[in-house]
Amino acid sequence: MATFPTQADAVIIGQGGIVGASVAHHLIELGWSNLVGLDKSSIPSDIGSTAHASDFCFMTAHDKMSCYTTTYSQRFYEARGHYARIGGLEVARVGDDERMAELARKVASGKAFGTRARLVDPDEAAECFPLLDKTLIQGALWDPDAGLVVPRSQQVAGELIEEAKASGKLAAFADTPALAIDVRDGRVHGVETAKGYIATPVVIVTSGIWGPLPAALGGAALPLMPVEHPLLFFGPFDTFAGTGKEIGYPLLRDQGNSAYLRDTGDPATTEGGQLEWGYYETREPRLVRPSEILERHQARLSPSMRDLELDQVMHAFERAIELTPVLGELGWDEKHSFNGLLSVTNDGGSLLGESPETRGLWFCEAVWVKDGPGMGKVLADWLTTGRTEIDTHGIDIARFYPVQKTPDYVYGRCQEIARKIYDPAVHPREPFESGRNLRRGPFWPREVELGGHFMEAAGWERAHGYAANDHLLERYGDRVPERPAEWDARHFWRVSNAEHLALSDDVGMINLSHFAIFDLRGPDAEALLEYLSVAKVGGDTPIGKGVYTHFLDQLGGIHSDLTIVRLANDAYRVICGGDTGHRDLMWLTRQAETRGLTRWHLEDRTDSLASLGVWGPNARRTLQALADDPEALSTEHFPFATAREIRLGGLPVWAFRISYVGEQGWELYVPFSYGLALWDRLFALGVTPVGIETYANSRRLEKSLRLQNVDLLTEYNLYEAGLARPKVKAADFHGKAAYLEQRGRDRQPAYLCTLTLEDLRDARGQQRYPVGQAPILDPESGDVLVDALGRRSYVTSFAFGPSVGKNIALGYLPAEAAREGDTLLMEYFGEHYPMHIAAVGYKPLYDPDNQRSRT
Repeated sequence: MATFPTQADAVIIGQGGIVGASVAHHLIELGWSNLVGLDKSSIPSDIGSTAHASDFCFMTAHDKMSCYTTTYSQRFYEARGHYARIGGLEVARVGDDERMAELARKVASGKAFGTRARLVDPDEAAECFPLLDKTLIQGALWDPDAGLVVPRSQQVAGELIEEAKASGKLAAFADTPALAIDVRDGRVHGVETAKGYIATPVVIVTSGIWGPLPAALGGAALPLMPVEHPLLFFGPFDTFAGTGKEIGYPLLRDQGNSAYLRDTGDPATTEGGQLEWGYYETREPRLVRPSEILERHQARLSPSMRDLELDQVMHAFERAIELTPVLGELGWDEKHSFNGLLSVTNDGGSLLGESPETRGLWFCEAVWVKDGPGMGKVLADWLTTGRTEIDTHGIDIARFYPVQKTPDYVYGRCQEIARKIYDPAVHPREPFESGRNLRRGPFWPREVELGGHFMEAAGWERAHGYAANDHLLERYGDRVPERPAEWDARHFWRVSNAEHLALSDDVGMINLSHFAIFDLRGPDAEALLEYLSVAKVGGDTPIGKGVYTHFLDQLGGIHSDLTIVRLANDAYRVICGGDTGHRDLMWLTRQAETRGLTRWHLEDRTDSLASLGVWGPNARRTLQALADDPEALSTEHFPFATAREIRLGGLPVWAFRISYVGEQGWELYVPFSYGLALWDRLFALGVTPVGIETYANSRRLEKSLRLQNVDLLTEYNLYEAGLARPKVKAADFHGKAAYLEQRGRDRQPAYLCTLTLEDLRDARGQQRYPVGQAPILDPESGDVLVDALGRRSYVTSFAFGPSVGKNIALGYLPAEAAREGDTLLMEYFGEHYPMHIAAVGYKPLYDPDNQRSRT
């Protein structure tokens, strides 16, 4: 027996599953040599989700990271001889046109993100899967790379761990739970077990459904809940007897029924001779608190395999028999059927990265078998080099604000996510129903009175438009088209585009209280922000000057997009988007720690300082009518991109002359206590309330403005995004070496382009107004454009611009394809539409010389 170690470079808690095994494997590949793995059960695990998982892999999803980790995992399993590439079908039943449309959308996402799914007709589907009653389906998606991890992902985990142990770089200990994580001064120092204490600077939690428990030992909240997933087995099914196959037919997903079906191959194989039918409950999914999961000795089968009640599945099962009648002919194996526990999270994404609460506490949680090796690689890359191949914004644990990790919030959101694992298809703009009305700015009561159409971001209620402004459609209706396709119109309000036009004709006000605002002060504040920022914010930058800038990673990828205003020689205000603010805060504070900068203080003003954007050709005149000193707002006395304290009707206001909507005006910042008074004074002067839709989408696209985590990603640099500075500042900054190398290139591999779509009439004659993401195709070959680095072209942002009367898109194009005036194609719900390249790099369609905002 190995001597129990007293020190490790990293301790993995939850070593026995496919995720823990993959993390250890990839860390060792990157040079780690002193790892300790702990598990509360056997290694490989006999009680976790890996032990009972269905182990199948479909490649296609609607997000890039998921496609990346799944395709990586598929290749990883296959290279080790543990993958049966049998293919997979997703069917749409007759009458379920929404599901058929969703399959077409999935094919497009596959093209955008590098998978090979295609649509097939009922005859081809039945050829692939003969158990199917083809008369009940109208079509299907075929994924040729889908398949099964064989014989079990549990075996793969075991092999990876044994290899790691044999290398001498991992010591793994079964039946050794972590009893405590030693945290001092906000940093991990070690792990306590019944066998002894292990000193370590890094703890990695890969405990799956138990994840929140070790997270809590380290002082962190993990927004994850286990949910029951019914799995039923039927047999005997002897079709593949004597073949030695672990699976014979392709996988079948009937997502409109929230179910899937697969065979288990030759009766002589691991779990062969049966049909496995799985279901995800869509009405009242059964969440289980991690602390309530049974211990091994208490469970009939396993702690992660709970007893099944047939009424959970009866309605869906009856529908399954219609589609695959053989299910009704085989016997139900009640003894071995169960509810398997799997993890769901607040937003459906995995949870990776370093805990915001505790330095050195890392997570690789809420990961499916299909993504296990891929997420293991992502975590290992991130922990070792500080960077990953794909931007991590959608999986970074730091994406959640503290309020989004409270127990009630987590329970409600996880239940909502669990209801939609398979059905219905989730709209790109779909709002959550739970966890609402948590964060509301001071203007919210007035917005409610105006009939605000609210959506939510980062916990903030944001009105996208106001029913009280419907009368504007009488004036602007001919420039605000109806959206005949329900999908395009869902979660969109026409009045938003009318408000957009009214603002440009006169003056409007937009609630921006979701901004994340951080005030930094102290001797090291300048050094910290100057080092992080590409633009010059310190030195001789005047007090009151606002600077639009970026934070880069070490390879010049775009991590943050924000504005910094100098308040004093040793004080700054950092203004971030609400959705990105918490990640920006973590980046800022951790970079300060890495550089040993301690003489500064941060005050989070987000929940105390409200912001109201007042913009339009009459913005100055309107504010001067209210100002105690009207002349102070003149162009001469208040230049663009400067900020200062003013008084409006006696109210103290910090005014910042900047514009994200391409019109003259200011962002007005006031303490929450003055918010309603400011709104009421402006409203009384006739200022039109305008929803966030104009700011975030329609005018943003007309101005070709980029959005972090959507158009701006760590995979791309500022030169590709069209946002590089004219000069490189003398001071050092994070990522400068890479930035200089990029600057020296003759051309970039890709450029972010503005594209317009004018003829969007579909096969039914409906004019389309796209939402979401879509692949960009070569018009001659029909293939997705791919740049020299292998990055695929897709639409990153879509919006209809009422001021220019066109659908507008942003997307990165390979350098050789980025030519103004050329025409490309976009695929949307299975149809192709021409896209015209209106601009390469940053070039607004509306007011291209940016004169209106500077008047």
